[in-house]
This record gives sequence, C-alpha cells and structure tokens, in this order.
Amino acid sequence: MIALGIEGTAHTLGLGIVTEEKVLANVFDTLTTERGGIHPKEAAEHHARLMKSLLRKALEEAGVTMEDIDVIAFSQGPGLGPALRVVATAARALAIRYNKPIVGVNHCIAHVEITKMFGVKDPVGLYVSGGNTQVLALEGGRYRVFGETLDIGIGNALDVFARELGLGFPGGPKIEKLARKGERYIELPYAVKGMDLSFSGLLTEAIRKFKSGKYRVEDLAYSFQETAFAALVEVTERAVAHTEKEEVVLVGGVAANNRLREMLQIMAEDRGVDFFVPPYDLCRDNGAMIAYTGLRMFKAGVMFRLEDTVVKQKFRTDEVEVVW
Repeated sequence: MIALGIEGTAHTLGLGIVTEEKVLANVFDTLTTERGGIHPKEAAEHHARLMKSLLRKALEEAGVTMEDIDVIAFSQGPGLGPALRVVATAARALAIRYNKPIVGVNHCIAHVEITKMFGVKDPVGLYVSGGNTQVLALEGGRYRVFGETLDIGIGNALDVFARELGLGFPGGPKIEKLARKGERYIELPYAVKGMDLSFSGLLTEAIRKFKSGKYRVEDLAYSFQETAFAALVEVTERAVAHTEKEEVVLVGGVAANNRLREMLQIMAEDRGVDFFVPPYDLCRDNGAMIAYTGLRMFKAGVMFRLEDTVVKQKFRTDEVEVVW
C-alpha cells in the first residue's frame, strides 16, 4: 500500500509518499526570514502557494499518480491554526476528488513513529523542535508524555536567543556554530521541575548577559546549549529508567544539533540502551512521517469521516489510542 502525507503544522510544508518499508518521496519547502520569527498567516499563505507544485514534485519523484495512492494522511495538529487549516483543506479536497480514505495524524506521534521504519521497536523518544519539547513513550496503548517544557520549546528558545543576537531565523544552526567556538562555561539557570523543563529563565538570563556586553557571544552560545541540553538528557534518562525501555530516539528539528546527539549517545551507552537518530530529512517536519504514520493507522483499521478531520491546534499525544 502507498500513502501520501501532507505536513504543515508550522513554517514547513512537506509532502511525502511512502510504503511501510520505504520512503518514495519526501519534498518540502520552509518559510524563512532574515529578521524576526514566523507569522501564522504568512505560514498559511506559504503553504497554500506551494501546495500544488510540491504535490506534483512528490508524485514525480515517487513515480506514481494519485490513482496509485491508497490513503491520504495529513497533520491534524498540534500547530499553527491557519497553517493546519490549509493542509487539512488540501487533504480533504484530494480525498474527495480521487475518492481516497483520509486519516488525521498527530504530528508529535509521527516524529517518533517514523523511526520504526528503521527497525526501532518501542523507544523512549526525545522530541525537540521549535514549538514542542517532550519526552514520549508508548504505555498502556497511548503515547504518554513523561516530561515536557512548561513554557517554550527548546527550538523556540534557541531561535529567540539567535534573534536577540541578530542572527535571523532559523537560529538553532547558527547558535550551534557559535557554540563550537566557546571557550568557557558561564553559569545560567538550570530548571528541571520533576520530569518537566523550563527554558524561559535560561533564555532571559542569557539575553541579559549578552546585553551587558561583558561576555563573549561564543561563550554564551556554548553555555546556553550545555545548560539546556543537560536538562533534556536528564529527563530523558529518567524516563528510560522508569519505563525500562531499551531504545532512545532523538527526533524533531533540533535533532540536527550534533552536541545534543553526542550527549544523548553518552547517556545511552552508560545505561546500555540503543540510541537512534533518523536521517535529518525525517527528523525535521516532513510529509513522509505523516504518510508513514497514517498508513500504519489505516492498515490497523483507523477510519476518518470528513467531519472528523477538523484541525486541533492543541492536539495532545495521549488523546490518540494507538491500535496499530
């Protein structure tokens, strides 16, 4: 069976075509800015403008037609309302036009599920992106949130810090580049509250120190990363200890950061568990993960009526009963 997936929860529009064993196509386009962040209306306009051309490109890359598609999946949430609605509308239109079944997919779950294409069985997932920071694991038939940010996502924190430094969006890769040149650690707030995290105090203090002019920006970038990533690794390790699972996966856009990968790898080796990071095009927001998760849901008998496809801006992972 072949699935088409459409992802559009935030700044990236992605279309993917997959079987259960292989990614046939995975194309995307990301809205970027030189200054400031992303406005939801601009993201929606970006997705609407590029939807047709990216669909055509994905079909050509996969070597299939819409008639070959068995199910259409779309990112139902969580995310930016205007962007989600563009994606849902496109998915509905295609489902009606070509008489195909439609499945709404939880974006966060899809980030973890795509790792199973590579043989991962039952992992603890650290999902780190702009809007989301969660430690997820499958327990009792649902993806439970074992820890999460109480304020902003780690990707958002990195982007805001980069914006304050005048680096533009997305800021994560630019902070990582600066951090490699850091020479000393500057103490910053470290906030782990039970199994949850907070990055707002870290961000505020890092910006304050930058504006004071007393610290090298490279040292601040290095210290920001070390502090935030240590907290992420701590709560992930606690989840591994609690669940006794034997696999850890790192997913989401911030999974591209090599220092975070290194720190998680060390933790996994110390605990004797496997550690896996998907190829970056499947870590970032992408349509292939939506297609793959939607296909698994559909094959397990999950069916959506058109009236069930309303988007959910605050779609929690544990709302979804995992029957696949």
